[in-house]
This record gives sequence, structure tokens and C-alpha cells, in this order.
Amino acid sequence: MDRLTPEQRSLFMARIRGRDTRPELAVRRIVHSLGRRFRLHGRYNGTTLWGRPDLVLPGLSTVIFVHGCFWHMHACGRCRMPKSNRAFWRAKLLGNAARDRRHARLLRAHGWRVIVVWECHLRRPESVRRRLERLIGRSA
Repeated sequence: MDRLTPEQRSLFMARIRGRDTRPELAVRRIVHSLGRRFRLHGRYNGTTLWGRPDLVLPGLSTVIFVHGCFWHMHACGRCRMPKSNRAFWRAKLLGNAARDRRHARLLRAHGWRVIVVWECHLRRPESVRRRLERLIGRSA
């Protein structure tokens, strides 16, 4: 049973954004501090890449997805299935995870390197920075 009224739930759900989220902005700051320039939201050469990656680094043929642990079913412990309307949420979240895998496979098949940064990892931004520096390097 949901503790919120349908109107309250609708207001909360309407505030969830798909772009320019705090985790995404944090990753942008890290990548920018490494001297790398990027395109946003899957745009490259006038087309949209599969899955609309949060950051596209065309010169490195690399895309970065910033995934929220709940919405993309990370196994970190922060992803708990809601207790109400379980069938809906299970299908929704499993579908999100399957779609993520499908898009990553398509991108790799077309020569892109795929990096996923999970929301929970951003609790330690320095470790994310080291990982990204290792994967994409530092620009001169």
C-alpha cells in the first residue's frame, strides 16, 4: 500500500529528471577536469547514439553512461524493489536493465567503448576520477 496519495506520487515522479541530474553533473565535472571535451546526451554527427549516452567523447570513440542504482538495477544494495505494485516495478526495472545491455552491445558492435558510472560510486568521487583517468586519460 502506497503511503502517498496518487496526486502526491504523481508530483514526486514528475520531479525525476532524465538529464542534468546531480550524478551526471558530477561526472561531467570530473571528465572536464581531465581536460576532455564531450558532447551531451548521445548526439554525434547529427545523429543520436543508441541509449542516448550521457557523455560522448568522439575523439576517443567512447561513451559514458551515468546510471542511477534504482532505475538501472545495480547490485549495490541501494536498489530495492518497491513493496507496492511489485509486478509493474519488476517488469519496468528488468526492462531498463535489459535495454541497457542491448544498447551497450550495439554501441560496442559499432566501435564505441562503453563506460558505466554508477550513482553509488560517486559517493567517492576521487575513485571515480582515478578510474576515468585510467580509462580515458588526461588531455594534454
